[in-house]
Amino acid sequence: MRLLLPFFALFCFSLSAQTGHPETAKAAAAIEGKVIEWRHHLHENPELSNREFETAKYVEKHLRGLGMEVRTGIAHTGVVGILKGGKPGGVIALRADMDGLPVTEIADVPFASKAKAMYEGKEVGVMHACGHDTHVAMLMGAAEVLSARKKDIEGTVIFMFQPAEEGAPAGEEGGAKLMVKEGVLSDYGVEVAFGIHINSQTPVGQVNYKPGGAMASVNSFNIVVKGKQAHGARPWASVDPIVTSAQIIMGLQTIVSRQLDLTKEAAVITIGKIDGGVRSNIIPDEVTMVGTIRSLDNDMRKEIFARIKTTATNIAAAAGAEAEVTINEGYPITFNDPEITRRLMPIVAATAGEDNINLVRAITGAEDFSFYAEKVPSLIVFLGGMDPAKNRDEVAGHHTPNFQIDDRGLKLGVEIYTNIALDYLNGKAR
Repeated sequence: MRLLLPFFALFCFSLSAQTGHPETAKAAAAIEGKVIEWRHHLHENPELSNREFETAKYVEKHLRGLGMEVRTGIAHTGVVGILKGGKPGGVIALRADMDGLPVTEIADVPFASKAKAMYEGKEVGVMHACGHDTHVAMLMGAAEVLSARKKDIEGTVIFMFQPAEEGAPAGEEGGAKLMVKEGVLSDYGVEVAFGIHINSQTPVGQVNYKPGGAMASVNSFNIVVKGKQAHGARPWASVDPIVTSAQIIMGLQTIVSRQLDLTKEAAVITIGKIDGGVRSNIIPDEVTMVGTIRSLDNDMRKEIFARIKTTATNIAAAAGAEAEVTINEGYPITFNDPEITRRLMPIVAATAGEDNINLVRAITGAEDFSFYAEKVPSLIVFLGGMDPAKNRDEVAGHHTPNFQIDDRGLKLGVEIYTNIALDYLNGKAR
């Protein structure tokens, strides 16, 4: 096992009780071509969040073809497959997210997306720029392998094909939060949830993980600065919301750098959009800013909320302006339960090979898998999808138009999903 974090060295596990499941490897190899074909189809036909209608039909048809009990329409377009094993036992949920992004693809692949859709009133390109197509294909593959071994399973596997991980459209609910609200965990008595996220900058065959807080919470926020309009030639007659907004932006940067105890965890405050004014010689009466907050500690998260409001309102007041701050509901911290991580990671290591497991630092990206982790002990791992012959600096990151995944990474994902379900339910990790 490759330890990238020395201070986590005590978080270790034994592989002695685990096997590599050669029968799983053989079954996954037998359907690898189909899994890749599924992935290419999904990549060519991406759909935005809460609009995954055709994707849902594609998944549903596959699951029903396996003779599985299937529930559709959960959280708008979600599909849930229920595989009851031949023997009684526990319940584990395996999750894949289905939505694409409003990104126009420029990657030079034969199955590149040419899809378009309306997003916030504009026509945009649509692309699987975060690898959700691979997640769906891998979980479809695991469903096929596990269905063939139904009689050997002690318990139930819940296959959760989830919409809207990237966030529901404005004014709509969606994603994992709505899946939970509509009973995807409680209706089936799910004990543990497991997920895989592909990574375009980790070599094929490798798996990254972190116990505890693995991905940050995320909240967007809006600040509306209200001043007084005047001619640009007479700024003294105004209360300038643009200058005030600039001072607020600089003030916000001192929250993380000077007001938080960064020895606890990392945090980020970013302003991503500022909008105000109509022409060069008019000082407007109002400016709107939009930003994002990332945190890996719940107490720090609450402190950031309070300090953003204090900083913005006080700086505005000092300039004679007003600032209205709205912090929007977001995703909680993606928390890998330490005990479940200790029990499940040996299965991942036995499947991928101990030398291919990397213990990594938390990242400030966010995942709505966090809503499952709030309800049941959970683990999400990051699977390599980069050509091993390349350097990570050469390849595109997630949410970019040149994002690409090496199809050779999918087989291992099928194996990991399958072996996690088998070993958890059959008592090797319970």
